[in-house]
Amino acid sequence: MHFFVIFLDILLFFASLEISYMRNLQIYRYVDTISRTGSIRKAADRLNITSSALNRRILSLEDELGFQIFERIGNGVRLNTAGELVVVMFRKQLAEAERLKSQLADLSGIRRGNVSIACNQALLTYFLPHQIHKYQSEFPNVTFNIMVKDGEQAMDSLRDYSADLALVFEFSSMKTADLQTICTVRQPIHAIMAKSHALSNRETLQFIDCQDYPLALPGNPQSLRDILELTANKTSTPLTPSLTSDDFTFLRNYVRLGEAISFELPIGLPSDSANFDLLNIPVELPDDLSGLLHLAQLRDRTLQVAAARFADQLSQTFFNKFDTN
Repeated sequence: MHFFVIFLDILLFFASLEISYMRNLQIYRYVDTISRTGSIRKAADRLNITSSALNRRILSLEDELGFQIFERIGNGVRLNTAGELVVVMFRKQLAEAERLKSQLADLSGIRRGNVSIACNQALLTYFLPHQIHKYQSEFPNVTFNIMVKDGEQAMDSLRDYSADLALVFEFSSMKTADLQTICTVRQPIHAIMAKSHALSNRETLQFIDCQDYPLALPGNPQSLRDILELTANKTSTPLTPSLTSDDFTFLRNYVRLGEAISFELPIGLPSDSANFDLLNIPVELPDDLSGLLHLAQLRDRTLQVAAARFADQLSQTFFNKFDTN
């Protein structure tokens, strides 16, 4: 009887720990969702809770912490300096909980999880949709969240645990101590033009060959535009766009109509050229003017199973399709 009482006490102890842990995760999600939406009302709608109840939970948390984490502004809220520190810790705990759930699901053969990726817009048209479809064909219960972010924004998403993986494009090697490069792939520039273009019979182009035609360039000062500017400077070739846009679909539609030329990277082009109604012709440039696409994660962070497996799939695809030297 005495042993049974001790055993029951142990069960109750662990049950109370689990309840406390789940309650903590719940408030972590509340704070994270409010910080993302910038509104208690919008967050409440997402969390399926009344805004008054959610507000009470936040006020209770702030009272427990001894300081405010949100500033009330107009019709919304935003994190203050203390709140920014708190939300990073909460996201870290949520990420660890997701990793644990993923490992437990993997042990049971259920294969669940969520993978959050911060990436450049160039990967959205063909590459990532195909990679996610391939992965979900084997693991249909794994969900994905894709955030369009460039350079520092993508790396910050790793640091604040809002992304598991980042696909960061740049023209120099990543030298960021708190990030870890999983795989790097070289991305040469391709000129994009209509099939009726005067240069359509060329197998390769020099950068200067494109200067006699209107240029439709990406407007984002990071990523591909950086390489184009650097190339123009190093080859003493003027880079004067007739049009700029952050939307690759718009740029493609524009060059399709006439003699304009745009530029893209292989990662943003379809594998089967038969499914692409524009020409893409490689531009001959030295290797140091090629872009480097990095698959990265936060250093010393153990990824949950689904994210780690997807990273392995991406690395294998890079190795098979592109120059990873």
